[in-house]
Amino acid sequence: MKKTNKIAIVAALMSLASSAVLAQEAVINPNWYIQPSLSILDQDSDFGIDKQGHGAGLKFGKALNQNWDIQTGYTYARSRDNGTRYQQETLGVDGLYLFSRKAVRPFLLVGIGAERSRTNLRNVAEREKSAPFISAGVGFQSDLTDRLSLQADLRNVHGFVRDNAFPGVGASSNNAYLNFALNYALGPKPVPAAPAPAPVPVAAPEPAPVAPPPPPPPAPRFEKVTMSATELFAFDSAKLNPSQPKLDELATLLNNNPSVGNVTITGHTDRLGSDKYNQKLSEQRANSVKAYLTGKGVAADRLNAVGKGESQPVVQCDNKKRAELIKCLEPNRRVEIDQVTIERRVN
Repeated sequence: MKKTNKIAIVAALMSLASSAVLAQEAVINPNWYIQPSLSILDQDSDFGIDKQGHGAGLKFGKALNQNWDIQTGYTYARSRDNGTRYQQETLGVDGLYLFSRKAVRPFLLVGIGAERSRTNLRNVAEREKSAPFISAGVGFQSDLTDRLSLQADLRNVHGFVRDNAFPGVGASSNNAYLNFALNYALGPKPVPAAPAPAPVPVAAPEPAPVAPPPPPPPAPRFEKVTMSATELFAFDSAKLNPSQPKLDELATLLNNNPSVGNVTITGHTDRLGSDKYNQKLSEQRANSVKAYLTGKGVAADRLNAVGKGESQPVVQCDNKKRAELIKCLEPNRRVEIDQVTIERRVN
């Protein structure tokens, strides 16, 4: 075979092999397969023939693992040119290294075996010789069906002819083969196991009903505490009367709310009497209320007692009679308990 023809065949095979990256993965068939084949032979030029020959073969093969196939069998090829005949028979074993197990699978090939060559080189008596051989090549397999695939390869078969059985031939022969074969598996591919069904989600048990939390207590509301001096003291006096239910209630409120501080106790008087006298009386009454609350357990530093005298009246009276005037001015005589942030809780 001419060098240009050999190069063209090799290029075609490598182009087909490179297309393997576009194929889909195939499941390995572990069964033996039978392989009938046809060949184009380009024999060693030392045998005096410049014309391609043809041949056929029969082999058996098996996938060993993800990357290796083994093939063994027999081939026969011959050629004829101007009365010179050449034929070669081989019996050997090939190992194929496959780059993948896709639907199209490129591979490298190595092989060993025994070959028998026969020729009537230069029109002398026909001669024949048996010798060992080694082979190497490249090729590809392509799936056609689940059990049938195409195989093509280009290989060199190097025979060791160790004597002068063929006049003019050296100690070896180098024959090139372009082979086309069909691989038919003797058993079907294993069926991939169906994926396990996804577990059916188990509905979580309905949570036990949770009793709604009790409604929050109503927001507290506070107000300023104003107590009439008539309730707390005798007229024109700073001494508290014996029974003081409102002050007792206020002491309980303050003891139950220790965060309440800066409580201001303010004493007020009416306009009867001098300003100086009324100022002093209002201070004394405020201090009397503070002392009472302190005696009920309220810390003294939470309380501040002040007097305003007659400076902040809430009513104005013009009665002529003293008794009526005293009665009319009663709202001005008072004690107010006030603090800056929180005042007396009423709810």
